[in-house]
Amino acid sequence: MDSSLAPQVALITGAGQGIGQGIAYSLAKRGVRIVAVGRTLSKCEYTVSEIANRYGVEGRALACDIADLEALPALVEDAVAAFGRLDILVNNAVSTKVKPLMKVKLDEFEQGLRVGPLATLRMMQLVQPHLVQQGGGNIINMASTAAMRWDNRNYGIYAAEKEAIRALSRSAACEWAPLGIRTNVILPHAKSPALAGWAAARPEEAAAFEKSIPLQRIGECEEDIGEFVASLCSPVSRYVNGQTIAVDGGQANLG
Repeated sequence: MDSSLAPQVALITGAGQGIGQGIAYSLAKRGVRIVAVGRTLSKCEYTVSEIANRYGVEGRALACDIADLEALPALVEDAVAAFGRLDILVNNAVSTKVKPLMKVKLDEFEQGLRVGPLATLRMMQLVQPHLVQQGGGNIINMASTAAMRWDNRNYGIYAAEKEAIRALSRSAACEWAPLGIRTNVILPHAKSPALAGWAAARPEEAAAFEKSIPLQRIGECEEDIGEFVASLCSPVSRYVNGQTIAVDGGQANLG
């Protein structure tokens, strides 16, 4: 096993499945101890057990609804108590609706904001002192290419949530870099349960979507997204900060 990132500790939200789980596996492969967070404890426990079986690396599963902002301080305290430190934060949990603006209910938008930019900001605030204590660390936030779609109909509130995360991340990158903290955003396409549900509900749109990817395939949660995040947290990426990086097979044009 590669132990290049040992003995670091990563807190990953939405780690019970999909992209969060893939990131957990890739970081653990390099010796990172994982605090896997999600609404369903059994899913996070499965991620942790797989990490132990594959790599012999310790992990801790914690149940938390990220939308419950008042629960986040205790979550971070429990994460730190598990291994005595934090080095990496991955804000991955998501909740949103895809529908025309005239059909959007404000409580739906509010829920997306709570799970998205509000929880992302609060988690960054809570984790930052612990990263400083280690002399620095990495924050990886998940956003989306939704705001860059050729046709943005029905994706307004989802794009708004994710663009807010990008703005917060850029500020953190500028404010906290002198403290040794690097903050970056990735825009992933991967075979997650969320994407599978979207494809099932919108098969024609999903087929056209996949054809628009130059590499002609949807990414893998671990082999494509997880491995990239692991490289972004490694010393070889030590000068990468404040960036939005599409890990999407070349579909998005960020120029």
